[in-house]
Order: sequence, then structure tokens, then C-alpha cells
Amino acid sequence: MRVWVDLTNSPHVLVLRPVIERLRARGAEVEITARDFAQTVALCELHGIDATVIGHHRGGKLAAKARGLVDRSLQLRSWARGRNFDLAIGHGSNDINVAARTLGVPAATMFDYEWATVQHNVNCRLAKAVVVPELIPPERLDRYGARGKLRRYPGLKEEYYLADFEPDSAVLDLLGLDPDQPLAVVRTPPEVSLYHRFENSAFSEVLISLREQGQVVVLPRTEEQRIELTKAGGFVIPAQAVDGPSLVALADLVVSAGGTMNREAVALGTPVLTTFEGKIGAVDEQLLADGRMGRLEDPSAVVLSRRSAADDAAAEDSRIRRDPELLVELLISAR
Repeated sequence: MRVWVDLTNSPHVLVLRPVIERLRARGAEVEITARDFAQTVALCELHGIDATVIGHHRGGKLAAKARGLVDRSLQLRSWARGRNFDLAIGHGSNDINVAARTLGVPAATMFDYEWATVQHNVNCRLAKAVVVPELIPPERLDRYGARGKLRRYPGLKEEYYLADFEPDSAVLDLLGLDPDQPLAVVRTPPEVSLYHRFENSAFSEVLISLREQGQVVVLPRTEEQRIELTKAGGFVIPAQAVDGPSLVALADLVVSAGGTMNREAVALGTPVLTTFEGKIGAVDEQLLADGRMGRLEDPSAVVLSRRSAADDAAAEDSRIRRDPELLVELLISAR
């Protein structure tokens, strides 16, 4: 079996890494394409994933996204033509779904946030298998054309790709962090995402508050954010791709406006606050209801302090590790 995997954003490298490894262990030939966006390419290099870089992000406006979809889909089609793939896999990648459909290659898509309306109206209609968490009510996906295509899995996707993960303290040395001092890890708002159009003043306030209480590693999404944070001073901003899950696991607090890092913190037992102001998806609804994730409401009330050994032990005991083989089976069902 020849499989094509497309990586369009930083989290997708981690999500699909174990899928790629297990497909190859089964004897499949897997080729990978990646979009030059955020730290996707750098993370491929960090994790030893040999990917062909095709295309780049065109910006957050709808018209720019549409042009980017057309241009990159054509580039992918040109690259994939004649390679005789049996299956195409992406995590919310519209580009691979469009290109695969024009080539007659069956495609499978994954995602765990159901309100990215523009994206899902494309990928759910074109894919033959739509792999999502059981927590998302199927009726929320019917309007995208996903009925009859759903392949649902229990738990969080992070519990699958972090199943074999153990934190590496080398990331602290790499960033010049003191393991005895409180550490917060912060992910900036995804300003280029169509589902997150809000200015978040609470986010700015909590950054300042955390800076006064301990070490703060900030992971910007764009170069503009990096420049702004550097000018503000007092933050640790990685110059290259780092071992994000280890950083999250070793942190005392995670604050993120996105989704994947929040759920990594939940899966690894690290306290986490969300600053997301868009429409909450079913997965995060449940995490908030269960108290496994908190919502940032009062930045001045956020306290950063070192976790105890008992806290670390409890975090390890609470970890849920799920076999990525299930995701592989669900994805290859698209053939």
C-alpha cells in the first residue's frame, strides 16, 4: 500500500507521527508533504520526518485562504501525479483532499474541532473517511457532508500520539530555564484562523502577570507576534522548534488560546487555562465540564507556583495512554 500524508500545521506533525510509523511497520510505503507554515517544517526535521515542502500559508483572510487552497492543491496534484497512491491522509488539510479527489485517490481526514465551518465543508465532502473523537455529536457534522463517513474514536487524540511519550528535561537546558523556578508555557492566539477573530485583552494581562511570578516561555504563531513579544521583553521565546510536549509536561501551568496544546496539558496532567474566545467545541466543552481544563476569567487571579512531587506523581497516575493502531485502522478504512 502506498500512502500519502500531508502536514499543514505544526500540531499535525505530532498527531500523525505515530500513524506514519505504524503504517511503515505494516509494510506501507509512506510519502509526506508539508506546508511551510508556523513550525511545521522545523518540527518535521526535529522528529526525523522526511517531507517534501510544498506551498505556504497565504494569510488569514477568506479570499487569501481560497487562493492558497487552489494554488497548493494544484501543486500537490502535480507532485502526486504518477506516484500511484492508494490512500491520502491529512489532519484538516483541504489541500490534500482536493488534490486526491482530482487524482482519484481515496482520502481520510482527521479533526477534533467541529466549528471550522469553511474548512470542514471542503474536507468532509471530499474525504471518504472522517476520523473524529466520539465526544463530537454526529449531528454537528451532518451539515458538512460527513454523514455515513464518520469513524469515531474514544478520548482525546493527544492520548494516542502521546501514548509512548516520556518528558525529556533537556528542553529546559536548551532554553536556559531553571528547573527549580516556576514555569509557565503560553501559546499565543491563532490570529490567522477563521474561527478565532477576537482581540483577547485577558491574554495580554495574563502574560504580564505571569512574567512577574516566574519563567514564561511563549510560543508565538507568527513572526509578527515574535517581534512584538521580543520588544516587550522578559519572555523566553524559542528561536527554533522545540520538544513541545516535554515543555508542557515539565511546566507548572499552561495558558493557551489554541486547542492542541491545551489538550496536551490535559493528557499529561499539567494545569491548563484556555483563553479561547471562539465557539467552544464538544471536546473542550467536556474538558471544562469535567474540570480537567479551566477557563481564564480573571488574569489577576492566576497564580504561578512550582508543582510538588506529589502533584507530579498524580499527573503520571492520571495519564491515559491509547494505542495509535486504532487511528491507523480508522484512517485506512477510506481505501
